[in-house]
Amino acid sequence: MPSVNQFAYVPNTSTYKFAYGGSIPNMAIANMPNDTNWARWTMLNDGEYYRMYFFKGSSANTLYQAAFNPATSKYEFGFHSIPELKITGAPPDADASSVSMLYDGSTSTYRLYLRRLGAPTVLYQFGFNRSTNHYEYGYNSIPTLNVTGAPGDTDFHRWSMLFDGSTYRLYAFKVGSVDTFYQFGYNPQTQAYQYGHDSIPILTLVGTPANSNLTSMSMLFGQGDYRFYFQTL
Repeated sequence: MPSVNQFAYVPNTSTYKFAYGGSIPNMAIANMPNDTNWARWTMLNDGEYYRMYFFKGSSANTLYQAAFNPATSKYEFGFHSIPELKITGAPPDADASSVSMLYDGSTSTYRLYLRRLGAPTVLYQFGFNRSTNHYEYGYNSIPTLNVTGAPGDTDFHRWSMLFDGSTYRLYAFKVGSVDTFYQFGYNPQTQAYQYGHDSIPILTLVGTPANSNLTSMSMLFGQGDYRFYFQTL
């Protein structure tokens, strides 16, 4: 099974550094089902647990959930988690080739995002309904959100999101780059994720290990730190 390499943001810079600030450099992922789709994944922190999600096989509506176990320093399938989750009500043009999630502490809502097929600057938003244990399209959420001002070379196949308690943020790599990515912030006035809004527009990775899988990324905010992750090859 792959593991994850962890980076952390270096304050007052535009840099994320591998193993910075006491971060655990690498964490194993344990006990995932055999049909885990490693290419379609995301992470979040809900203030209690760091969580990791993968699509089940080729499914467009089923996720496996793992959480970080401090006792083993591993992400473990089903640890303090609902092992399998459903996505419901998705529009027919929702693109499940990638996914991002965040925990909205302001409303205590877990949120999931899919892009619109053929229009990666349009996001569909889902909210977790605790009465059904499903991620439901538009539940406690603005159903459709736009991403605006993106540079022409934004790679929306490699993207992630987080909420830091103040601003909802979206990140996406620069096309062809393995160390440069762009930052967007949600503007409530326009109800859009705007490039550079309340954000450092361009961010850089430092110290990326050679075993990193550069084809996808994930991010989260936890314990006051912005964190970035690559899976290993």
